[in-house]
Amino acid sequence: MAERVGFIGLGIMGHAMAQNLLKAGFDLCVWNRTPGRADDLIRAGARGASSPADLASRCQIIFVCVSDTPDVKAVILGETGIIQGAEAGSLVIDMSTISPLATREIADLLREKGIYMLDAPVSGGSEGALQGTLSIMVGGEPEQMERAMPYLLAMGKSITHVGGHGAGQMVKLVNQILVVVTGLAVSEALLFAQAGNLDLAKTIEAVAGGAAGSWMLSHRGPQILNRDWRPGFTIDLQQKDLRLILEAADQLGVPLIATSLVFNLYRTLQARGLGNEGNHALIKALEHLAGIEVGSQR
Repeated sequence: MAERVGFIGLGIMGHAMAQNLLKAGFDLCVWNRTPGRADDLIRAGARGASSPADLASRCQIIFVCVSDTPDVKAVILGETGIIQGAEAGSLVIDMSTISPLATREIADLLREKGIYMLDAPVSGGSEGALQGTLSIMVGGEPEQMERAMPYLLAMGKSITHVGGHGAGQMVKLVNQILVVVTGLAVSEALLFAQAGNLDLAKTIEAVAGGAAGSWMLSHRGPQILNRDWRPGFTIDLQQKDLRLILEAADQLGVPLIATSLVFNLYRTLQARGLGNEGNHALIKALEHLAGIEVGSQR
């Protein structure tokens, strides 16, 4: 028998994920800091909650998808947080991208109350969230992941248990290193192709199916050509993830040269007020250096 499900955090990703849970027929309760974000879900059959604690008191499975480590701590551990309302035996599944160390600390505090936790960050952008095809990397107890699988399958296609608490967050940071460094390669390649007067759409078509192909090239390359900066994931949120990566790399003593470069290139875009654009707008930093605009006639 399905358990009652709650979802906290209805941003670009969370709203679509909650929608997929509702479409799958689960008994869903929702809460968002800005209440209006829940209105259409409530009209579609979800129940609204007055606080994270209120939601937790009514649900056995509680999803969280918010922006940053302090936000996760607030909705789970705060005065009106999940920990104040959840019953022993409940399961909290954090799908945000936050500090692995903080994840382990939160899991320990919840465990003291008899509450289980999984860290289950996602990859796949807004498209994957809408289509229910996200990649989900899960840290925590294997038996709790098994318990969560029916709900995770409503939101994701590739669901992998990667280790104990915090391991999901570490794997997500690995994912983000690959995303941003690949994004830099896509940006450099398209700038080079533009300078060489190539047909950019045909160039992408020619290389996307070979060894140089990538999700970033196939999905974000055409957006760059169309000068479409709508975010699947914003620069500001990407920078938050990069800060987490660089902090962890510092603790581990690992040099992340290309990742650090991307962080600083994004910083120049933030200084120009572009933080709400999609992370593929990274190319604008290189265009600025080169004096060339990709997609323009030369």
